[in-house]
Amino acid sequence: MVNMKNLRLRVRVAPFLILAISLVAPAAMGASDDHLHDSVPKAKATRPKLDPPARLPDVTARVYFDIEIKEKKSKPRKGRITFGLFGNVAPKAVENFMSLCECNKGNGKVSGKPLCYKGSEFHRIIPNFGIQGGDITKGDGTGGESIFGGNFEDESFEVLHNKLYLLSLANRGPNTNQSQFFINTVKTSWLDKKNVVFGMVLEGFDLVDDIEAVGTNAGDPLGLVTVTDSGVLDTMQAAIAATSEKR
Repeated sequence: MVNMKNLRLRVRVAPFLILAISLVAPAAMGASDDHLHDSVPKAKATRPKLDPPARLPDVTARVYFDIEIKEKKSKPRKGRITFGLFGNVAPKAVENFMSLCECNKGNGKVSGKPLCYKGSEFHRIIPNFGIQGGDITKGDGTGGESIFGGNFEDESFEVLHNKLYLLSLANRGPNTNQSQFFINTVKTSWLDKKNVVFGMVLEGFDLVDDIEAVGTNAGDPLGLVTVTDSGVLDTMQAAIAATSEKR
């Protein structure tokens, strides 16, 4: 049976216990009302310092690829991709790429094949990654040759793969650059400090997307993507003037 006298006593005592606990608790925690008020900032917080947006190097030359895409169930598509090259960052890579676009160095010392992008194919195309070409000796990704007679060194990792449609050297490890290249269609930060970025796409973004669309997860293209022509448009100041308005 409930003792009503004890119940009424507990009800009367409870409010006093709550008041006592509320008065004692701050002291028990080593805190005070003044301390709590002092911890609240009275001045407006300053904005955190952020790194400025990455600015790409100046374009010192412009080159182009004329492209043809052939698929079994559709008509061939043709178009042009214009590249801007970063000659101040990777001068050797730019010299190599420009010469292979112009086809002005004859045949390779190693392969005996023409040092020329004209007629070469994009042999590796992976959606949501990039498109790769430039194997001018074997056409399947196992070959390639530079105008210097073999591999050449990694010149700079200054430009990061933090933008789409950058032009980078494909390699087989450190300092193994030849004629192969790729264009990234997503940000590929895992390639930073591994592959040299030496240019970017200036025009023909839709065509790059069309090339990407014939790719597979394995990299084997569903169609034939060929560089039907290539060349140099302009160099140095003319290129800088032509691209500065687009930035």
